[in-house]
Amino acid sequence: MLLHGLFFRHLKDEITLKECKNIDKVKEEVDEHIKYYNEYRCQWNLKKMTPVEYRNHLFSII
Repeated sequence: MLLHGLFFRHLKDEITLKECKNIDKVKEEVDEHIKYYNEYRCQWNLKKMTPVEYRNHLFSII
């Protein structure tokens, strides 16, 4: 499965859109999930680092 496919699968599983009253609230929920996914959620395929940590790790090697 492509990386973006994994992201959207987790997005659908981890946020609750039923509670959103308008499109601005939906955007806010998606933005919060993106921040969580990139900065706090450790991923096994990235050596148990968050995507931001892994990117910084790769740049430190170069």
